[in-house]
Amino acid sequence: MENSLDSLTPEARFFLEPASSSQRQYEALRAYFIDGLSSADASRRFGYTPGSFRVLCHHFRRSKPDFFRELKRGPHSQPKKDAARELILGMRKQNLSIRDIESALKDRLTPLSATAIWEILHEEGFARLPRRQDDERPRRCFPPPRPSPIAASSPWPHDASPLNSVACSCFSHCWRIATCPAWFAKLAIPAAR
Repeated sequence: MENSLDSLTPEARFFLEPASSSQRQYEALRAYFIDGLSSADASRRFGYTPGSFRVLCHHFRRSKPDFFRELKRGPHSQPKKDAARELILGMRKQNLSIRDIESALKDRLTPLSATAIWEILHEEGFARLPRRQDDERPRRCFPPPRPSPIAASSPWPHDASPLNSVACSCFSHCWRIATCPAWFAKLAIPAAR
């Protein structure tokens, strides 16, 4: 039943030389299960390796009714990434690492994952930074402290209870300093003997 390629009609070519990957899968599986072609012949005819054709048959057997169902694609835009793009590029131009940028975005209440940040930098042509020691990293620039939610919800008027807001902002500032890697480097902790 093998025809030479020159004698095939355009309609026959449509079935024997599928253009889309889903049609190619369909025709290969049909040739194997209906026409009785061997696994090696079906894989060779439709351009599969024997191993990948066995995997295709395995997936087909496991999910017959849903195998050829067209998958719905997700959104093509990512508003959170697009909104933070300029800010991320500006921080990378200051030689900040992905982790530093991720931390700064969390402080500004626009959190993004390290993967999303890398995708933006990669799209804009930035290369990965070489690994640096703690003393080689630029000092982190923290945004000004936000007003404390405790001070905002206090029953006392803001001018009557300045100690409350000062204590909260002081704690916030001290916490930021204490979690900075450069601060730990300043601690001269002797090595264990």
